[in-house]
Amino acid sequence: MFEEASEVFDNMFKSSFPLTFIVFIPAVLILVSPLPAEAAHEFTVYRMQQYDLQGQPYGTRNAILNTEARTVEAEVLSRRCVIMRLADFSYDKYQKALRQSAGAVVITLPKNMSAMPQDIVQQFMELEPEMLATETIVPVYFAMEDDELLSIYTQTLTSSSSQGSLSAAEVLLHTATANGFQMVTSGAQSKAISDWAITSLEGRLAGVGGEDLPTIVVVAHYDSFGVAPWLSYGADSNGSGVSMLLELARLFSKLYTYKRTHAGYNLLFFVSGGGKFNYQGTKRWLEENLDHTDSSLLQDNVAFVLCLDTLGNGDSLHLHVSKPPKEGTPQYSLLKELEMVVSSQYPEVKFSMVHKKINLADDMLAWEHERFGIRRLPAFTLSHLPSHRLAQRSSIMDVRSVSPSSRHGAGEPPAGPHVDVKRLSRNTKVVAEALARVIYNLTEKGAPGDLQIFTEQMQVQEEQLSAVVDWLTAQPRAAQLVDKDSSVVSTLEYHLGRYLKDVKRHYVKADKRDPEFVFYDQLKQTMNAYRVKPAIFDLLLAVCIAAYLGMMYLAIQNFGVLYSVVRRITQPKAKAH
Repeated sequence: MFEEASEVFDNMFKSSFPLTFIVFIPAVLILVSPLPAEAAHEFTVYRMQQYDLQGQPYGTRNAILNTEARTVEAEVLSRRCVIMRLADFSYDKYQKALRQSAGAVVITLPKNMSAMPQDIVQQFMELEPEMLATETIVPVYFAMEDDELLSIYTQTLTSSSSQGSLSAAEVLLHTATANGFQMVTSGAQSKAISDWAITSLEGRLAGVGGEDLPTIVVVAHYDSFGVAPWLSYGADSNGSGVSMLLELARLFSKLYTYKRTHAGYNLLFFVSGGGKFNYQGTKRWLEENLDHTDSSLLQDNVAFVLCLDTLGNGDSLHLHVSKPPKEGTPQYSLLKELEMVVSSQYPEVKFSMVHKKINLADDMLAWEHERFGIRRLPAFTLSHLPSHRLAQRSSIMDVRSVSPSSRHGAGEPPAGPHVDVKRLSRNTKVVAEALARVIYNLTEKGAPGDLQIFTEQMQVQEEQLSAVVDWLTAQPRAAQLVDKDSSVVSTLEYHLGRYLKDVKRHYVKADKRDPEFVFYDQLKQTMNAYRVKPAIFDLLLAVCIAAYLGMMYLAIQNFGVLYSVVRRITQPKAKAH
């Protein structure tokens, strides 16, 4: 019976090869074909800055990615997505990817950046301005590391680094068997945002004793900046400055509530937007108040403008001026009062005046007070930083974290930006005491230098300072992300309204014909890492399938012979009698 069945199958295969082809090919493809590519991991990426300032483009110009992943160790990076870890990042590696026309660069960041070694943090902060100095065609993204992303990086690193040490045959085999990852973004190409409004806020405390009173202006910009807008939290620069301004507004609003302490100075508080983009909010505010109105405190007797910038750390205070104040002027009085308060009450603090002339040839102004200096208003900036060039003023590493104070020497700026609330509280009290001594003319009245005004019920509230910094650093505050309906603006307006009168908003929109600034969208996207096989795998798979079908065809054509061989091998031998 078995012999008859074999003859039937043999005749069927020999006479009906097309039927055999139809039956066997789908079965073979189903059995040996790989599974369809699946999304191995979906994660959020944050694109590098893209903006134009005074007609000059900065940052990356592209936002679309669909290419295979590699690490920088691979020999060929052309049209590949180069993945780098912050711990291993260097400017030379970054430039290598750009020179080889990489399809994109993805830099992965640890979730807890404050735990990174300080030398790596400092190195990256110094590289951020260089990365933004010129426009880059290659899209550049940042992503927060997780287990899946680290696994993708490890597998890609193994694949990229092993190819250089293998023979040609080993490389071919390794390439065919290794898993690759296709990196694909879900967003569209970036485009300019039209009619974007930068919002600034002002409020005032009116003095008593006549209409023609001198005005003291206190200024701080609230926006943050870094290589990636969605990762720019600006804790020290300038969350600390805004927190100090709000606390000063609270303290002096109490003094101005009572007749006995109501001083003969107008106090004007201004929270500016667009500070990181050459102080666009301050520029427009000055134009509105000095050029287009007849009723402005800035057109009256301005005693001085005090700008607050990066005051949340360090044991130094530097008063940056464009023109040294002359003796007998209110600004000279503030300088001396700051020196007196520091020396008599906080001897651990080193105070100094830093003189730097305004360089109108520079594309960017150094400090916010220079905007006022250009309009011939006496102004200066108070900061714990000795120079405007220090990298922590514009870095995504400027996050809300506390490092041990012993890590830094006295007067030495910290390697990694952070806010020390105790030092911020101390600096706030220094400014408050010095301002009060100027307003009430305490030195000429013979008040000792160690006299403290803000004590007991009037003391600086460290908890409130900390709460404001926490709130400000709970969301990125890049100018491209803070519109007029943002919770940042509305909450700042609410806090100013609690302490000040005549709180109002000021908006800045770029000129349509010759825009001072242009922002772009697609700064935050979703990226998918698809697990894929390389093209060489498909070629080898096709060869294997063809060989298999060839062997099956020969076996079918010679089924009788094959059956006889198998039967002889499997048939039991006859027992010898």
